[in-house]
Amino acid sequence: MKRLLKSLTVLLIYPVCAADIEQIAEVTHPQLDEMSGIVASTYEDIYWVHNDSGDRARIFAIKVDGSVVLPRLVTTLFPNRSSDAWEGYSIDNAWHQDWEDIAIADGALFIADVGNNNNSRRDLGVYVVSEPNPNYVHKTRAAKFLPIRYPDQLQYPAKQWHFDCEAVFTFEGKLYFLTKHRQPGKPMAWEPGTKLYRLDTRHTDQQNVLTLVDQHSGITLATGADVSPDSDRLAILTYARLWVFDRPLHEDKWLQSSVRVLDLDRNLVRQNEAVAWETNESLLITNENRAIFRVSLDALTPPATY
Repeated sequence: MKRLLKSLTVLLIYPVCAADIEQIAEVTHPQLDEMSGIVASTYEDIYWVHNDSGDRARIFAIKVDGSVVLPRLVTTLFPNRSSDAWEGYSIDNAWHQDWEDIAIADGALFIADVGNNNNSRRDLGVYVVSEPNPNYVHKTRAAKFLPIRYPDQLQYPAKQWHFDCEAVFTFEGKLYFLTKHRQPGKPMAWEPGTKLYRLDTRHTDQQNVLTLVDQHSGITLATGADVSPDSDRLAILTYARLWVFDRPLHEDKWLQSSVRVLDLDRNLVRQNEAVAWETNESLLITNENRAIFRVSLDALTPPATY
């Protein structure tokens, strides 16, 4: 979402070298003007992305060089049409209120309509979409919508504004949510901390009450998350820092395990919104300003406990 960041809490500061993170591309496609989520496709060298609130129900496929993938049907039927006219893969049976992140598991995309700036929404949920072949399909439909509810939100808006979410990921076939906290009644004033929830049911005709799994007082403004291809690490992106947690020894309490961090130069990354693993040793970060950055795992501090 387009916003002016008026306050930001950073608990630990580390120096950033230019070599720690580099911009490798820029997405110039005119209809991808506010990227909010990214996840690696099962199709090689392709990533699924979407715009933030206010867009239509659609996703785009991009490559790490910033180029947008066009289905062959489109290029065959309209050989002289500019690629800038491509409007993305439309998703029928879906509505885009505030899509904040996207995840993938077992051949399905999970598109999280969970933006909740004022902590007052009662219609939060996740669209489940069978992953389309980006080279051949030009549209698809949502197979399901899974309504969700936080177990500890009892009022709308909540007494504590701890029920916005911009970061989701999958682990062992389950979908997880990381919250973003605000001061009550002040959407632009932040509070430190995040909670980790898990989706254990997949009802379509009633709300799925999430399970509170873990929490961390030092992670402020989580905007994206992703588990590495080997499932050994969890990356959590915030406006000012990249956190990478090692796989927990017990269950799925990711936020209690050892972690390495990289503080980000806000002048460089600006409003970074999404993160995806490129390999087990490197990550991609995207921002709402269309930039794509690469970070090597070696650039982060050694594993420690924060």
